[in-house]
Amino acid sequence: MRYTHYGRVSDESQVDGNSLAAQERLFYELCKSRGGQPVGIYREEGRSAHVDRIDKRPVFKQLLEDAAKDKFDAIVVHTLDRWSRNLSVTLDSLKILAQNKVGLISITENIDYSTPQGMLFIQMLGGFAEYFSGSLGTHVRKGQGERARGGRHLGGIPFGYRSCWSGKDGQRVLQCNPEHPGGVHQIEDEATAIRGLFERYARGTTSTGSLAIWMNEQGFRTRNTKRLPTADGGETIEGRFFTNASVRVILHNSFYSGMVNHKKELFQGQHDPVISTELFETVQLALMKNSGRSSTIGRRPTRTYLLKGIARCVHCGMNLWAQTYQNGNQYYREHRASRSHGECPSKGGSISCNIPDEQIGKMFSSIVLPDDWERRVLARIVHQDETARIIGERERVKEKLRRLGQAYVDGLIDENEYRRQKKSLEWELESLLIPEVDSAKEAGRLLQNIPLFWAGATLQERHRLLTTVLDAVYVDLKGSRSIVSVKAKPAFQVVLGMTKEPSLGDRPHIYPTTTLSTDPVVAKR
Repeated sequence: MRYTHYGRVSDESQVDGNSLAAQERLFYELCKSRGGQPVGIYREEGRSAHVDRIDKRPVFKQLLEDAAKDKFDAIVVHTLDRWSRNLSVTLDSLKILAQNKVGLISITENIDYSTPQGMLFIQMLGGFAEYFSGSLGTHVRKGQGERARGGRHLGGIPFGYRSCWSGKDGQRVLQCNPEHPGGVHQIEDEATAIRGLFERYARGTTSTGSLAIWMNEQGFRTRNTKRLPTADGGETIEGRFFTNASVRVILHNSFYSGMVNHKKELFQGQHDPVISTELFETVQLALMKNSGRSSTIGRRPTRTYLLKGIARCVHCGMNLWAQTYQNGNQYYREHRASRSHGECPSKGGSISCNIPDEQIGKMFSSIVLPDDWERRVLARIVHQDETARIIGERERVKEKLRRLGQAYVDGLIDENEYRRQKKSLEWELESLLIPEVDSAKEAGRLLQNIPLFWAGATLQERHRLLTTVLDAVYVDLKGSRSIVSVKAKPAFQVVLGMTKEPSLGDRPHIYPTTTLSTDPVVAKR
């Protein structure tokens, strides 16, 4: 029989002493007395047997991998506590030995699991290990569910928060006195940055990539770390730069609105939220809308159209496609039966890009703000009636969404109609934000110089400006064959609402005002 020895010392001071040598001497004596062949020595120096994972003991891990390669028939240890002092590790390792028919012998306890009876016992322990592992997983999942229902965080603590506890060598030490609600507390500068991310994205004037640059310029780094070499030849651990993806992870995280997410179910958390639920919901709608755009309205399209990405059908509310035909003519069109949203009155319709492009150009070339626009903005935003109105409108739309979902469940409307109305209501909810003074003033200063900028801007620059200011331009492809209404991004709504009537030349009835349409499906001329 082929024997191998596993020796371990937990205290590095024992490595140079006689402990490992004594263990190996007894191993060779056992091999000689049994007439067995010693085929290997595995030394684990300065490793504790209390660790709860096999991969934290690299030599032990290698030993188990070699057991699966049929390199020996039995493993010899001085005592069983040299093998493991952790129940989970013991059971997992014995299960591996049982699967590969490798015995285990303890010299001191005079236990021999290399005999037929011992191998049977190991197999029984291996089965118990499998049961224990499954049972443990059930209890862990149950514990996680109870923790989530109690409003306690699960997993890693996200950027912007820090645990009130520290842990070392399996010991938990309370760092905050008293402990904050939920066992976590906000890091002031990080929480301020998180609020900035949500508020900026909700305004609709920036992208996740731009927000990543903004975070990095302020010196923030993610919780994901990497090792970097130092000048003295050592290593340092630093956080990684923010990216488009890491910003999206933050914007999707309901933890910042005071909730705990477990298995796609939300529970009210005990921790203090960084942002309001309304702001979080608005950002989710914006993320959903932006992620659903096709490649024809990407950030870097191969061909630029003035209204690409914001031109929508006034009837179904879906984005219009932009296309250039072989003769060079360009059109915005409703692609027939391509998006599973039912029969649209404009299906298959198209309009020359020149018509709506010229209309929107006349509007932006004619924008004039009143001299006292800043005073009006301040007066409207701080007015409590306006805030109450927006809150009431949000609740009204949420209730309509609830009733719409119930109607679909009850079979009163089909799936296509449900999806069409649901998207329309979500767009409406997205536009119902309580405006901020600073954002509105920033928008007003931009709009003051729009006519001058428009005159000298390229097509790409004009397109970028429109996607900054407007959320949608609604076009009737088969009726008036013109722009019917527009919807501004939240930051620009208050300011655009007080602009003087734009001049649209010989067709003033087509574009009535800059008043925003909050229900694109029923927008009228």
